[in-house]
Amino acid sequence: MPEQPRARTAEGVVEGRWRGGHAVFRGIPYARPPVGELRFAAPAPPRRWEGTRQAADFGPAAPQSVPTRTPAAGGVNSEGGNSTEKAENAENADWLTLNVRTPDPGTAGLPVLVWIPGGAYMTAASDDPMYDSSALAGAGLVVVSLNYRVGAEGFALLDGAPPNRGFLDQIAALHWVRRNIASFGGDPDRVTVAGQSAGAGSVAALLTMEPARGLFRRAIAHSVPGAHCTPALAEQVATALADRLGTVPTAAALSGVDPWRLADAVAALGAELPGRRDTWGRLAQAGMAMCPVVDGQVLPETPWSALSGGRASGTELLVGHTRDEFRLFSVMTGRLGTFTDEDARTALELFAPAPDGPGAYRAACPGATPEELLETVHSDALFRMPSQQLAEANDAAGGTSFLFELRLASPALGGALGACHSLDVPLAFGTLDSPTGRQLFGDEPPAEAVTVSRELQRAWVRFATTGDPGWAAYRPDQRLTRVLDADARTLPYPEEASRRIWEGRPPAPFDLL
Repeated sequence: MPEQPRARTAEGVVEGRWRGGHAVFRGIPYARPPVGELRFAAPAPPRRWEGTRQAADFGPAAPQSVPTRTPAAGGVNSEGGNSTEKAENAENADWLTLNVRTPDPGTAGLPVLVWIPGGAYMTAASDDPMYDSSALAGAGLVVVSLNYRVGAEGFALLDGAPPNRGFLDQIAALHWVRRNIASFGGDPDRVTVAGQSAGAGSVAALLTMEPARGLFRRAIAHSVPGAHCTPALAEQVATALADRLGTVPTAAALSGVDPWRLADAVAALGAELPGRRDTWGRLAQAGMAMCPVVDGQVLPETPWSALSGGRASGTELLVGHTRDEFRLFSVMTGRLGTFTDEDARTALELFAPAPDGPGAYRAACPGATPEELLETVHSDALFRMPSQQLAEANDAAGGTSFLFELRLASPALGGALGACHSLDVPLAFGTLDSPTGRQLFGDEPPAEAVTVSRELQRAWVRFATTGDPGWAAYRPDQRLTRVLDADARTLPYPEEASRRIWEGRPPAPFDLL
């Protein structure tokens, strides 16, 4: 039996495991555990160790602020139990770890893909079987996945703490990759950072953050959320959270609150959001207890304004969205088929771009039912237009953008999910046999799902390797977009009516009403 794989990092030697013909290393610290005085601090450099550190098991995820795991938030842990249970039973808060799968740790110069898990900035767990990177490593990529602080630990705006700590964690992980990935066969100059949903929002932020400059060469962003808060709104959210716990919104005060109790309080605050719609507006309507804040410091402005305003340089960007982004949430909440005229009017008033957005949507969708109007404006505002406009802004900043729309529908629930949010993730990773993959595609996935999965995997590998996913770049004059379906083709952007409504109106931070 061959010896287990080893690699020497700047902090010490790690020993992984051979899995499926690849060397797999799990739970490697890229920063110190955020405990004690580091609880709400920027990530501190990891400590060195003597001897060989075992890297066989995933590190615990940061506390997750949802009561159950869903296709949008993640799946079941591959080693039994969910990640929250693992973290609760851990003896420490060693949440800031990453994992590496490499086809050959003894080689050099392989392209690297760094995966940032998503989950509404409330969850993120790199151990989800949906993120199994066997297929991508088999195609020649070194794949890194990471855990980072989410919920209040990562994104609550607190006095005495840097804002957007979750983003700072991601930057610390990218520094680790820069220092160490050559020891795993990877090329530190060919790093692609990738994510979906909140992971894609993280990628968009990293594109424009000064501390992230030079840490990656390319970016992949699926279903970019248009979700940021103003400081005024973020302060109110933090105050409401602290009030639930009988304390004040400072790092010093909340450091004394058990992390899982704090996560539960965030989840409870999220359940109260419908009652706060009159003051918290779009944040409450979107169902997010908290999200990144445009703080003027860590995140000086939104990615769209930074790129289009020439304050950030463009890059090679593969970005896209699904056709029916919001359908997943309609189904998850049990609201599918129940939306009323009042629901549609509220959605249009809150999310359609002012001043003429509501009327423009009604004119563009004649004969649409209230539910169709609501789903269209929510899909546009929350994911589709932020993704399309990121492609345009990156192009304006001198980068090269490649845009796609996933139109393949899930066969689950009699087709009710459509081409919903998160459907693209098991397709891109080739994990149709994972628990979430089976939920979305069945135990025997349709042939067209296998075909689309193979194309997305090839696109990721080609893009990470060469900067070209295999279709024409998106340019404002033609707006060519890869439409992924049983019969994939490259066409002008398929959501043209929505694009026209949003033209020149990039996503603005959520604010108080």
